[in-house]
Amino acid sequence: MIEIVADPTAAQEVVIQGEGEAAVEGPLPVLPLRDVVAVPDTMLPLAVGQERSVKLVDDVLAGDRRLVLATSRDAAVEAPGPEGVHDVGVIGHIVRMLKVPDGTLRLLVQGTQRVRLTRFTSTEPYLVAEVEELPDVLGDDPTAEPTAELTALMRSVQETFTKIVEAVPYLPEELQVAVANIDDPVALSQLIAGSLRIGTEEKQELLEQVDVQARLRRLMAILARELEVISIGTEIQSQVQSELDKGQREYVLRQQLKAIREELGEDDPLEAELAELREQLDALDLPELVETQADRELHRLESIPQASAEHGVVRTYLEWIVSLPWNDRTRDDLDLHHARGILDADHHGLDDIKDRILEFLAVRQLKPDARGSILCLVGPPGVGKTSLGKSIARAMGRNFERISAGGVRDEAEIRGHRRTYIGAMPGTIVRAMRDAGSNNPLLMIDEIDKMGSMGPGGAGPSSAMLEVLDPEQNDTFRDHYLDVPFDLSRVMFVTTANTLDTIPGPLLDRMEVIRLAGYTAQEKLEIAKRYLVPRQLERHGLRRSWLTFGEPALRMLIEDYTRESGVRSLEREIGRVVRKIAREIVESEQDDGDGTPSRAKRVTVSQARVEELLGRGTWANADEALRRRTRRAGVATGLAWTPVGGDVLVVEAAAMPKSGSQPTLTTTGQLGDVMQESVRAALTWVRGNLAVVAPDVPQDWFSQHDLHVHVPAGATPKDGPSAGITIATAIASLLTGKEVAQHVAMTGEITLTGEVLPIGGLKEKALAAQRNGVRCVIAPRENERDQEDIPEPLRSRIDFVWVDRVEQVLEAALGGLPGPDAG
Repeated sequence: MIEIVADPTAAQEVVIQGEGEAAVEGPLPVLPLRDVVAVPDTMLPLAVGQERSVKLVDDVLAGDRRLVLATSRDAAVEAPGPEGVHDVGVIGHIVRMLKVPDGTLRLLVQGTQRVRLTRFTSTEPYLVAEVEELPDVLGDDPTAEPTAELTALMRSVQETFTKIVEAVPYLPEELQVAVANIDDPVALSQLIAGSLRIGTEEKQELLEQVDVQARLRRLMAILARELEVISIGTEIQSQVQSELDKGQREYVLRQQLKAIREELGEDDPLEAELAELREQLDALDLPELVETQADRELHRLESIPQASAEHGVVRTYLEWIVSLPWNDRTRDDLDLHHARGILDADHHGLDDIKDRILEFLAVRQLKPDARGSILCLVGPPGVGKTSLGKSIARAMGRNFERISAGGVRDEAEIRGHRRTYIGAMPGTIVRAMRDAGSNNPLLMIDEIDKMGSMGPGGAGPSSAMLEVLDPEQNDTFRDHYLDVPFDLSRVMFVTTANTLDTIPGPLLDRMEVIRLAGYTAQEKLEIAKRYLVPRQLERHGLRRSWLTFGEPALRMLIEDYTRESGVRSLEREIGRVVRKIAREIVESEQDDGDGTPSRAKRVTVSQARVEELLGRGTWANADEALRRRTRRAGVATGLAWTPVGGDVLVVEAAAMPKSGSQPTLTTTGQLGDVMQESVRAALTWVRGNLAVVAPDVPQDWFSQHDLHVHVPAGATPKDGPSAGITIATAIASLLTGKEVAQHVAMTGEITLTGEVLPIGGLKEKALAAQRNGVRCVIAPRENERDQEDIPEPLRSRIDFVWVDRVEQVLEAALGGLPGPDAG
């Protein structure tokens, strides 16, 4: 009998009534099942949507309504072939069919006999196979009574399954009654196997097992495992529910207490303070260890009297916990074009620094959780190290905080004081993180070279800074005051220094050094026009339309009023000019009676105007003075590196008849130990090669004269080996009576065998040479590769003479001609 719904747009339901089990005969269509295993004597709901499966169902309904339900070996395969289905399945009778409007068929199939697929007779339009029945095996004599072992096994399965039904919600309670009333082991195993939600492979294994007793044993093992899992899950759920109930109970009690106090008109400030702290802590997603510590301190605070000094200590501690950015972070702006635009707008030149920042952003795009290296910007004052850090932060979209390490002598300033001390507070790192408001700011540590070094046993602020800057351990940085780990691994650290000599080796090893040598005269001019003049005009209330600096005036300020590697003094001199012009503008408006505001009259600053306002420049005739000092024998010009940039160094040598029984060597000018050794090494080489240096000088000249080497200015300490060839040249000039060639300066370390060793800071020294009008620089040949760091405009204005030996130095300096390897 077939019953069809009248509305054709609605779902169509077909109810089929059959005769029950029939003999297994003839080929039968095979319906592959995905992630489902049919079990004999059970009802199975199915959804059929594939075209070939719909065709199969239509053909089955037109015939004897029988088909084979076989499980696919791979559920991912939509249309498996003969090799893609298991060999053992179940014959099913379609009991009910529902056709929904989208064409999908909803079936209810009654499983009957277990069968084995012996041979496939067809694969199109669907699978058809010959089958043979696989009856259950119950001992040697199917008519005999069940054995005691089988009876015990059935009872164990029934009891275990009953416990599972009581514990899980997806099994109806009626199953307990049904299972308890089954005496047939076959029916028992099939009912339970069809009811359990177990894996497809396990259920297929139960289906293929024809030995009923073995099937029950396997089913018992599965039931025991499921019961254990349910027991563990129930225990976990009970624990969670207990914690929730406790929290809900405390919340309800607090709300009731709050309502009672409001009703009575009582307002307890202490309770309000504790409630506020509790709300703030609950709102934070704190790490587990920090949350435990905060809860412990909050409970302590509740029990401490408000008048006690300990109350304020604990409250302050909790306020610090609340104020720190444990999980607040900013999103990095990784657009390279945007970052390059900001860096170019804020700074002129510094291409190496900008390229390094863009490389950092590029790596962050490819690997967001990459740990960046610690940048250390090394250079003289005024070259823009701190402002460069601000630009990097702005380009990346990060918050910026700066701390100064200069003068730090106590480890507690970095790591904080323990709360056992009166007035204890966190260290400067934690304070900076609080002020930044995010856990991934750009943190600039200024003047790290002026921080106190490690003390006895490695203690000191430098050792504390090691933990801050070491990417392998700063993710658990522990401040003494907080006494809980704080993650610094997301922070980008940028440090600044004037020199690397005073930075401890272990600390320097954790940083990537980037040198800022200083600016050329042309770079200073561009910086002044783009940044310094507009900034000074804005600071002093002048508009750009009122005041203009001519380029000759700016060059005059650069060359005659400042001699520095950076631009700090240059900006200061520009500010002096702007202030004087501002005063003239205001006084002119007050004195003029024609009613014309002098602000409308554009003022252009010329060279004459600069000299009129500032007086004669300090360095106006410095080049001529340097040439005048070196216009005699025994004087040579050297180039030196200092923490504030490169500088020229005049070395003077003089001789007089010996005053005692033995000739003496005198050195003045506050020379350090290394430089005094260079004096002695240079003197030894000249004496040993006197016949080459000065053939006309008697061999006993040194035994008859005292020698004096002086390096002005005497109030400035000087040290380093790079003045060796300069000292040797000065002594050689004294002996030969020849003046050192004009506009020549030199740098290089000397050895007793006359070799010239490489030096450092060639770019800084070249900039110093440019500032002092030097046109020829004698330098060690091994430093020839360093000229790539020197800007091209500067290289084109200076002739470099690369030398290997002192003889080449003397030929270039005293011969009046460049050496054989002039650059």
